[in-house]
Amino acid sequence: MGARRSLHNWRSSLNWRSLLNWRSLRWKIALLVTAACCGIALTVGLLVHRSTYKWSMNDGGAKARNALNTALAEGEGGDRGTARLVGPEDMPAALVRMIREDGSGDLYDESHEYQPRMWAGERLPDGRLVAVAVDMGPDQRSRRALDRHMWEYSLIALAVIVPLSALAAELPNRRLRRVARTARRIASGDLAARTGTGGREGDEITEISATVDSMADSLQDRLRSEQRFTADVAHELRTPLMGLVTSAELLPDSEATDLVRGRVRVLRTLVEELLEISRLDAGAEHADLRPVALPDLVRDSLARTGLDATVAVGAAPPAVVETDPRRLDRILANLIVNAHRHGAAPVEITVEDTAVVVRDHGPGFPATLLAEGPQRFRTGAAERGHGHGLGLTIASGQAKVIGATLLFSNAAADGGAVATVRLPPVG
Repeated sequence: MGARRSLHNWRSSLNWRSLLNWRSLRWKIALLVTAACCGIALTVGLLVHRSTYKWSMNDGGAKARNALNTALAEGEGGDRGTARLVGPEDMPAALVRMIREDGSGDLYDESHEYQPRMWAGERLPDGRLVAVAVDMGPDQRSRRALDRHMWEYSLIALAVIVPLSALAAELPNRRLRRVARTARRIASGDLAARTGTGGREGDEITEISATVDSMADSLQDRLRSEQRFTADVAHELRTPLMGLVTSAELLPDSEATDLVRGRVRVLRTLVEELLEISRLDAGAEHADLRPVALPDLVRDSLARTGLDATVAVGAAPPAVVETDPRRLDRILANLIVNAHRHGAAPVEITVEDTAVVVRDHGPGFPATLLAEGPQRFRTGAAERGHGHGLGLTIASGQAKVIGATLLFSNAAADGGAVATVRLPPVG
């Protein structure tokens, strides 16, 4: 069982798309190792080839000179030696010129590809030009065999080194992918994500990992400070707000009193929303899940808002979802109010299977909200109206509590903001 689980983990960690990405660091390292090995093999091969060629020429010249001396000692026409003296008519033209100019000379003749010869000649005291030729075929075949073996073994070495270098590059590549995954989790809001490289000896990747962890710690501390500030402000405002509410109710009826009561109600709503956000941030909210008929709940939520919207149910049978009806009602109410406050009529609500879509026909959600999600005290574009920017933040927080997915988009056809709440079905 443990071996099967290990195999499954290995298969799941293997990213074939990353493996086949030729621009990845793994293949860049393998390419660099290949280029270095090819450079070393070429350099060593050229040095060995030239050294062998030079030694062969020196050795061939010495053999030809010894053969010439032997032939001269045996006398003209002697056939007991290993080489026979020849005259200018049988010599290469270059050797004839060399002997006439310098008195003697050696020449390697490759005019016959498979019968190379080394010539040695000199001018005799009586003015005659003589020379002998030594067969260099065995030396040539030995050099070619050496060159061929060097290329073959270099290719074999590359065939072994390149895969090994790719495998060796997998460890730092995997560490870098883990750092990238952690950074993406942090960017998506999971500030508890860490690379888990603490305690290892430092290298560049460890330094990057430590920097990412330090950044996450800093962001988490700042977020906690912001959450504590929000909770403290809400709690501190609650007591004087209750006094304001009581005092506003005791004021005599007048136009000024109605204005004061309206502002107090706005302030009370703001404080209640701040308290709700502080509870969501602290993780103090827990869902009371039970099966609920989704279309009926959507109609009841719309009725409680007192706002105008059309409700359409899809062709599929009415879905039963497992959720907290009070929190789902809070989410839908915020979305409907947001559509009326910041969008434009008509507002349409569509229930399709386990999803609820709230759409208006206004200017749509701003690009920052679509890219970053709802942010508290940020209403986005000015054309979407004014507000505290807390409604969608609360809706997103409550959606996480009940295990729902809340998505924001803009209608492509004729504009308008689209908010989709997708709930888990029963079972």
